[in-house]
Order: sequence, then C-alpha cells, then structure tokens
Amino acid sequence: MELHQLRYFVAVVEEGSFSRAAARLHVAQPSLSQQIQKLEVELGQPLLDRLPRAVVPTEAGRRFFEHARRILAQVNDAARCVRDGRDAPSGRVVLGAIPTIAPALLPRLIRRFATQHPQVTVEVVEEVTDRLLVRLEEGSVDLALISDAHPHTAIHVEALADEPLRLAVPATHPLARRPRARWADLHEQTALVLDELHCLAGQVAEFCRAADLRWNVRFRGAHLGTILEMVAGGLGVSLVPEMFRELAEARGCRLVRLSEPQPRRRLCLAQHNLRYRTRAALALAAMIRELCAAFAHERKARTPAAR
Repeated sequence: MELHQLRYFVAVVEEGSFSRAAARLHVAQPSLSQQIQKLEVELGQPLLDRLPRAVVPTEAGRRFFEHARRILAQVNDAARCVRDGRDAPSGRVVLGAIPTIAPALLPRLIRRFATQHPQVTVEVVEEVTDRLLVRLEEGSVDLALISDAHPHTAIHVEALADEPLRLAVPATHPLARRPRARWADLHEQTALVLDELHCLAGQVAEFCRAADLRWNVRFRGAHLGTILEMVAGGLGVSLVPEMFRELAEARGCRLVRLSEPQPRRRLCLAQHNLRYRTRAALALAAMIRELCAAFAHERKARTPAAR
C-alpha cells in the first residue's frame, strides 16, 4: 500500500468520479484506475461501486476512506513540520470562517496580515459551522472562525470575545430613532432570518423563545447581505451581529440596541488539537485574537453614545 494510492482513492471518493479525480491530481485516468484496482486487490475487497453515472464507496470503502484521509493529513503535517524553519512565517494557511463573520471581519484581517506577513498565502474557506468542523478534522482547514460549537474532542474551540446582536431596521422605521428597543416592540414585526444551517439562526431562535417573542418570519436567506438589503427596503426587521454595523448602515439600515437581556453570541477560534501548527498559522491566530479584541474595544467605545 502506497501513499499515492491513498491519495487517488480519497480524490475519487471526494469527486465521485475517476475522470474528475484524475484531472484534480493531474494524472492519467487509466493510471489512477489501475492503482486503485491494485489497492482493492491488496485489501481483498472492492472499495468502490462503479455506477453508470457516479462512483461511490462501498461499505468497506467508507470505513477505509476515513482512515486514508487521516493518514494523508498526518503525512502532510509531518512535511509541514520539517519545512517550517526558523525564518519569518511563510507558506500557506487555510482559514475557515462562517458567513456571519467572514464579510465583516476578513477584509480587515487579511489586509493587515498580508502587510505584516507578505510571505504567507492565506486561503479563505467560507462555510457553515458543521462543515468547517469536518474540514478541520480532515486537515483541509488550519484555523476556523466560528461561533459557539461543541465539536469532537480533537477540535479545540477558544473563546475570543462576546458580541451583541442588534435589531436591524430600515432608516425610516420608528424604532430607528430610539436609543434602544424593547423586546415588546418586536411582537408582530415581520422578521427576516437566516436559514437554519447557520448557527446564528439557532441562536436568534433561542433568544426569541427566551423573550417569548412572537414575530412573523417572512423570509429565510443564506446571506446576511441579502437580509440587510431587504431590511433597508422596508420588508422587515432582523437581528444581526454588531460587527455588521458598517455594512448595514452603508445599505440604509440602522442597528438599534435591545433592552436587557441583550442577545449575544460568542466569537471563537477553532483548531485541531493534534495537528502541527506552522509559524504562519500561529501568526494568523495571534492576529485574529488581536482583531477580535479590537472589535470588542470599538464596540465598548460606541456604547455610551448609543444610550
């Protein structure tokens, strides 16, 4: 059993196709197919069902896939450890971020990091929490910016800051002129919320249940940008993170503080406990902590004016 056979097998399972896997790995399809057949002969059973329109793993293939993926991640870590010298951080870091953090935080983070560490390439993956945790587990993501999560014990989740949620209303809405809104003001309001795949959707739903809030959900979307555009157009109101204030106001919305208990979410940094952390990844993690602390400080500085 050889490493390139594991890479070929994992690529075929992930792509669901011999041709796409071969193109992804830049190898000839006949060679790839031959190597996987040799692997199946060595293991004594088929790993893939070759269907007319797709290639899917057998039961044995599914079990083998998880082991193969972990082995490849460990080999990759070992190589990175050897390459990671004592010089300035360099190389590549893959940063994951959930969609309710990425638009507000990443432009500022990536610009600053690129200025201080020009030898490091940061690749960004925007996904919902569950998918980012899977990618951390398999080794295709180095760091992930998420909100509250309870992952597998191999993933370490570090709390960075608490962030309040604000009521987003059109600039012409009566509540836009108030220093703060009461929960009672939201009863029977038309609500625009995120799809349930997003952790923020669950957090907002929990806050509403705790406040015995009854509002009419008219729209579920995949992006906060869409929701903010609809709020600005007078189609409803929403609860959005404070870090989206600048983006919200640029679209014609106002973010209003809510009375106690104020809804909050936690900003977290997730990493794999067992994976080697390069100097580049450590530097990026340090800057993420600094930026989250700066956001918290800026928010506190704005609070007196909002009262």
